Amino acid sequence: MTTTRNPTGASLVEVTGLRKSFGPVDVLRGIDFTIAPGEVTVLLGPSGSGKTTILRSLNALDLPDAGRVRIGQDAVDFAQLRRGRHGHAVGEWARQVASLRSHSGMVFQQHNLFGHRSVLANVIEGPVQVQKVPRAEAEATARDLLAQVGLADQADKYPHQLSGGQQQRVGIARALAQRPDLLLFDEPTSALDLELVGEVLGVMRRLAEQGRTMLVVTHEIAFARRVADQVLFIDGGLLVEQGSPAQVIDDPEQPRTRSFLHRILDPLA
Repeated sequence: MTTTRNPTGASLVEVTGLRKSFGPVDVLRGIDFTIAPGEVTVLLGPSGSGKTTILRSLNALDLPDAGRVRIGQDAVDFAQLRRGRHGHAVGEWARQVASLRSHSGMVFQQHNLFGHRSVLANVIEGPVQVQKVPRAEAEATARDLLAQVGLADQADKYPHQLSGGQQQRVGIARALAQRPDLLLFDEPTSALDLELVGEVLGVMRRLAEQGRTMLVVTHEIAFARRVADQVLFIDGGLLVEQGSPAQVIDDPEQPRTRSFLHRILDPLA
């Protein structure tokens, strides 16, 4: 897929100098990238390379030690944000975190659905409780979204009554219900049986075709080739290589990228 969705060249997401340590371990060591409106960006890299931390930084589930994230017109400087968290500006800290989170919806690896609530109740939770959308409006939207992900007839069931692929599609509908500017996917197929992977990737492909802006952590190379506008290869907390799927996957410049892809594409080699 070629990057033709944003002819103006303006970015929706801008990440600059993102750094994060957990104790003595430097997980992110200065990450910079942009995402254009309607663009699908795929993060590739080995386990522990920092991919999930990047995702969680964009919606402030993890607070980076330094760096700046802008989504739309809202920007957060994390070094300043951390100082405000521990200083007198706690109210401003909370406002900035809420503002950043309002731009994105996240689909987690393990679904993270409320097991004691119906599918419909899971999808309307955010709009009703956080965004204060009237319940009737939220339910109508949720039913439409469930239909879009092929689950119109599952609204009254509970998560344990669904397959893993169906649960993940509920997670996608729940993220969409927040009307996000940016969809974040954290290895959405890695916990699924192989026969269920295709149904989730199919929904994600249709979202891409609709022009949704997406940042996806995945090891699904075929999906990245077919759907991504840009691929970022992360290793050791650094952005090692960046470009189109043809550049990064099919003709990588960096030895580390080539080695990783060789192991992914031919694990017995």
